[in-house]
Amino acid sequence: MPNTKSLIPQKMLSQDLYSQWLGIEIIEARLGYVKVGMTIRNEMLNSMGKAHGGISYSLADTAFGFTANTHGKYAVSIETSINHIEALEERDYITAEATVNLQKTKVGFNIVEVKRGEELVALFKGVVYRTSKDWEE
Repeated sequence: MPNTKSLIPQKMLSQDLYSQWLGIEIIEARLGYVKVGMTIRNEMLNSMGKAHGGISYSLADTAFGFTANTHGKYAVSIETSINHIEALEERDYITAEATVNLQKTKVGFNIVEVKRGEELVALFKGVVYRTSKDWEE
């Protein structure tokens, strides 16, 4: 029988019009881990012809949120930050995956690596609060 908590990210994506607009796809999902990916499009570029910083931030934030919710409780972000390491170009395919997932009773901590292939392009840190509300299957 499959772990139903690994289906929570699919449910979340189906209700997340912004992540759908970004073209985010779920590559892998399991308890405490989600890897997502997307392609940089022309309308995502800033005035310098590079991907707007909010694009890699949004991808990382989506991976963070999906990962935090795999534990079965509604989880909401309470603090996030990102370090942009490399500029991104149109048509770049980037992925984001949680590499550290530490859950305490109500608070969780995640580090999300954003990569272009094997190259680290951004590093995201997030703190999440887990509510007492369960995700419905």
